[in-house]
This record gives sequence, structure tokens and C-alpha cells, in this order.
Amino acid sequence: MNLPNAISLARLAAVPVLIWLILDGDLKVGFWVFLAAAVSDALDGIIAKTFNSETVIGAYIDPIADKALLVGTFITLGHEGFLQTWLVILVVFRDIVIIGGALIFQTVTKSLTMQPLMISKVNTVVQLLLAIGVLFVEGFVVEDGLVIAFMGYIVSVTTVWSGTAYVITWGGMAQDMEKKDAGSAGE
Repeated sequence: MNLPNAISLARLAAVPVLIWLILDGDLKVGFWVFLAAAVSDALDGIIAKTFNSETVIGAYIDPIADKALLVGTFITLGHEGFLQTWLVILVVFRDIVIIGGALIFQTVTKSLTMQPLMISKVNTVVQLLLAIGVLFVEGFVVEDGLVIAFMGYIVSVTTVWSGTAYVITWGGMAQDMEKKDAGSAGE
């Protein structure tokens, strides 16, 4: 196992700890755990690219760790009343659509590759920033004005945009493959 994959697995292992900290009301420590996990998301990618240690398994572990971290945190923050329910539902629904779409695409085409769209990367960053912001504001009892509410709306826009982009991209790719199959069947 290489270092970037170990970092991704450590991020995945941090998820239940983080959920426990939030549910237990220890948001200050939760903030630091989440911040370390968010930094590890960038770190594993930088290390993998810099030292040419990207692996196929890493291409799957990294997004799984990201999804687990964000979905687990959003659901828990929503459960505790720190995030609005509609936003939590939107974020979780998008991920279900993406995971379901990926499974269907792989089943039908046998050609799924893990290539995140740029809007998906932007969405991940704003979701991370919102979770960091909420944990900081709630954990350290800081007045945020309307910053967290504004960030929530940014997350909602990027979440819808990202989910829609995946559906359109995979739909187009599936359609192209069907046309190829129909063309080769007619020969």
C-alpha cells in the first residue's frame, strides 16, 4: 500500500470518530478532526501526482473516503440541527444519484473510469468549507452573521450543478455507446 492510499484510508477511518464527536457535542475536537481529514484530501492527491504513485485502487478509495466524510458529516450536522434538512437531503440525494448512476453505467457499459468533473471538485471544496465553517462557528461559539447561510446556498447550487452534469455526461456517453453497438450490429 502506498502513502496516498494510506492517507485516504485514514480519512475513511476518521469518519466514525468525527460522527461520534459531533453527536457527543465535542465540536471543537470535531472541527480539528474534520480539518485534518479535509487537508488529507488535498495531500493524498498532491503526493500521488508529485511522486507518480497514482493507483487504480486509489482512484476508487479517494472518492469513497470523500463521500463518506461529507455525507456522514452533513447527515450528523443536520441531525444535530446545525445544517438545514433540505440541504442535507440535497447533498445526500446527489451522492446517491452519482453512485447509482456509476453502478448502472458500469453494469451496462463495463467501462466506468473514475474521472471527477471540475464542477464536482468545486462542489467538494465548498461542501468541505461549509462543514469546516459550521464546526468552527458551533464549536468555538463564533458569530458568523449570514456567512454559513450564504455558504449553504452556494453548496446547494454547486450540488445541483454537479449532479446534473454527471447525469448529462453519463447519459451522453451511454447514448454514444448504444449508437456504436447498433452500428456494429448492423454490419
